[in-house]
Amino acid sequence: MIEELLAHNKEWAAQRVLEDPNYFKRLKDLQSPRYLWIGCSDSRVPANVITGLQPGEVFVHRNVANVLHPGDLNGLSVLQYAVEVLRVEHIIVCGHYGCGGVVAAADGLRHGLIDHWLRPIMDLHERFEPDLAKLPDARARLDRLCELNVEQTVMRVTQTPVVEDAWLAGRMLAVHGWVYGLEDGIIRSLGPSITGTTGAAEQREKLGG
Repeated sequence: MIEELLAHNKEWAAQRVLEDPNYFKRLKDLQSPRYLWIGCSDSRVPANVITGLQPGEVFVHRNVANVLHPGDLNGLSVLQYAVEVLRVEHIIVCGHYGCGGVVAAADGLRHGLIDHWLRPIMDLHERFEPDLAKLPDARARLDRLCELNVEQTVMRVTQTPVVEDAWLAGRMLAVHGWVYGLEDGIIRSLGPSITGTTGAAEQREKLGG
């Protein structure tokens, strides 16, 4: 299986050069993406593929259930590098319906170490349980929890000193919340983009955070 991956890589590289002899020469010096993508590690949600972007056009950070913990040095370092060094213009938080992490956060069972990582979603589930209970079925409740999780991660991104300082400096920086549908391949926006501290405050009030 591993040898097949290496063989596929050689075929892919040869095809790129056949189509564009300067492909890798150009790509080697191309690291100026306009977008930072914070998404789920799920193998069915590749950022470049579902947005039609090429290598070098999006800086990607992925983890289980697209969560940003206040103490997540990995995620925060990616965010700082993207904003301060790469100077991205858009931060996209993208979850997806049918997310296994969201399901695990809502099922009331113990899953080991991952429970610590999923704690913010568990807290969301508890906080919004009265609203979720009004939805018609389990599928609708989980879909809404996926959306709430994206909205909370957007809120946490806007609360970071990195993003707040960029806005205070007058930078044009927008934060977006999206959810991807595995069944139809469509990305859905969860609302207006946040482009400053006023929008961030409204998001915090909406989520009670």
